[in-house]
Amino acid sequence: MILTVTLNTALDITYRVRALRPHASHRVSEVTERPGGKGLNVARVLAALGHEVTVTGFAGGATGREVRRRLAAAPGIVDALLPVSGATRRTIAVVDEHTGDTTQLNEPGPAVTPAEWHAFQEAYGELLAGARAVALCGSLPPGVPVGAYAGLIRTARAAGVPVLLDTGGEPLRRGVAARPDLIKPNAEELAELTGSHEPLRAAQDARRRGARSVVASLGPGGLLATTPEGRWRATPPARVRGNPTGAGDSVVAGLLSGLVERLSWPDRLARATALSAATVLAPAAGEFDRAAYGELLGRVAVTAEASAA
Repeated sequence: MILTVTLNTALDITYRVRALRPHASHRVSEVTERPGGKGLNVARVLAALGHEVTVTGFAGGATGREVRRRLAAAPGIVDALLPVSGATRRTIAVVDEHTGDTTQLNEPGPAVTPAEWHAFQEAYGELLAGARAVALCGSLPPGVPVGAYAGLIRTARAAGVPVLLDTGGEPLRRGVAARPDLIKPNAEELAELTGSHEPLRAAQDARRRGARSVVASLGPGGLLATTPEGRWRATPPARVRGNPTGAGDSVVAGLLSGLVERLSWPDRLARATALSAATVLAPAAGEFDRAAYGELLGRVAVTAEASAA
């Protein structure tokens, strides 16, 4: 079983409009709703790849009930979310069909009480007993300590479970110091962590700060991996246009599935890159275009990188 942690779950709502214009009224051509938050998106992709997945985190209020109702209908996913008194947030993605651009609006999430956070930590420790790997994903809701991920990483390491961290800002900074097996920042998050805007140098600095391996998302430029086994760049064969929401979560799913299947790093990176591009072509986060994934997988270029000076 692979465990994904989403402390700030959401109901993801995607609107499609012909053209998005500021200060104007818009007619929505299509609406989709999905259980959301980075770890839930990761879980759906993992399940689609044939892996058993358990999701945990928090869910509350009417939005939380809707998230759990939809999770119950999702094949291959076990719901281990904990109830909270506050209401789960919503995220709104507005897709401009003319340009292909997406505008994202994210609510902050429920206020988590100290008792609710303590209950989660206990449940998390129990879930680790059956996990082959764990992903800690996304933002922290109000009330959860900024060092929360660092504590969860230490708990996973003590249990002998490989842990991937995908977050940003101060939670990432503190989490890296707890020595996760892998972090998956985007270029902006990596630069904020290290102060360097040169991706390879920044990735190597992140390893010195505590991360065993770093895979940086470079948008259309693909992925850059810095690991104890070597350094690689994975590049998609062509730029794809569509909704990029969830593309990074598909990278996490590709890396985690490759880890538990014991794939080589180049094969993990090829899978993650192809999944990310195929997700851009899908209508909503947590999904990917299967035909595109199969076609792209064999065309991703993975090349070795020299060390930064």
